Amino acid sequence: MTPVQDPVLTSLAARLHTLAPSCGPVRLIAVDGHAGSGKSTFAGRLAEALGGAPVVHTDDLATHEELFAWSDRFQEQVLAPLARGGTARYEVYDWVRREFAEVRELAPAPVVLVEGVGTGRRALRPYTACLLWMELASERSWERGQLRDGPGLSAFWDGWIPAERAHFAADPSRPHADLLVHQGQMGYEVHVGPADRT
Repeated sequence: MTPVQDPVLTSLAARLHTLAPSCGPVRLIAVDGHAGSGKSTFAGRLAEALGGAPVVHTDDLATHEELFAWSDRFQEQVLAPLARGGTARYEVYDWVRREFAEVRELAPAPVVLVEGVGTGRRALRPYTACLLWMELASERSWERGQLRDGPGLSAFWDGWIPAERAHFAADPSRPHADLLVHQGQMGYEVHVGPADRT
């Protein structure tokens, strides 16, 4: 039985398809928000509504030593090839082995989603057709993320929270969001964001 598609996501997907390409032939859609705000789940559902759009997770590009310093890697391995209309090949970090362990290919699809904390950063915004922000307060997001990850990753969170605060203090994403995504018990709501691209 085919799952019932969320009409909000169906409408959003149709809207995103009408945007002008922003990175070569690709409409790059960024899904940003605090850790634990539901970015991965939302991006996965939106990708389905888009007919199987590829999703790049910045957790695959970040490392233990470079939680937020992945802009250059993203630019070289993903943005530059897509901007030329070519296939991107980017290294995927293994968080257990603490090394880049595989290479993933990404063909230039009509819509490509990139999700992760900091995807709305100033270095990426010129390449994005739309920036979506998961509208959930940082403390609530972090609480959800820590419950999801369990006590085994408490030390990681002790380092993550101040790093995320520092990143958004220096390079905030939400003020530049085109759309704000609220997750409720009955599904998603999408509202116009604070950004004004007119």
